[in-house]
Amino acid sequence: MIEYLVGTIDFIHPEYIVLDVNGVGYQIFCPNPFAFQQTAGDVKVYTYQYVREDALLLYGFPTREEKALFSKLLSVSGIGPKGGLAILATGEPEQVIAAIEREDERFLTKFPGVGKKTARQMILDLKGTLNGLITTETNGDVNSGLPAKGESDALAEAIEALKALGYADKEIKRIVPLLEGESLSADAYVKKALRLLIEQ
Repeated sequence: MIEYLVGTIDFIHPEYIVLDVNGVGYQIFCPNPFAFQQTAGDVKVYTYQYVREDALLLYGFPTREEKALFSKLLSVSGIGPKGGLAILATGEPEQVIAAIEREDERFLTKFPGVGKKTARQMILDLKGTLNGLITTETNGDVNSGLPAKGESDALAEAIEALKALGYADKEIKRIVPLLEGESLSADAYVKKALRLLIEQ
């Protein structure tokens, strides 16, 4: 099993990225390949190797936690790799876990290919098994310049996403003051942060 790959983005397609690792191009299917569009330099992609009779595929994620959630989703009858990617691409992993824990079928059926039966199966199979799967870890050191855990969960998640995209702590610290004090979703923070990083 390949845990992760580190390399540079060679090509981005609506369904996958091609990651160049020491001259070898790996095709990696991702929930949102364009999330890697702004990545400069080396990027770490956590991979899930999917094997079946007629295919050997790699699926990639910016965090180990998203990979773990993808693996859990695949264990549910009725959810294949394409469905798992759709769930991770259209919803925050924390929201998906919260919906499973509170048995919110209505939320889960919003994802492509998830009907009431599959939503119920997700709840039956996964409820109680996802605690601690998604964690928000930031450098909470006094001198880090990054917010400590609990100051702003959405901002902390956005910072982790920026790190996953390959931005250095130094670059992130420079724009954090421009993001603090706003009440945005993690996705909105990421989009604004990327705009700021591009403009600077």
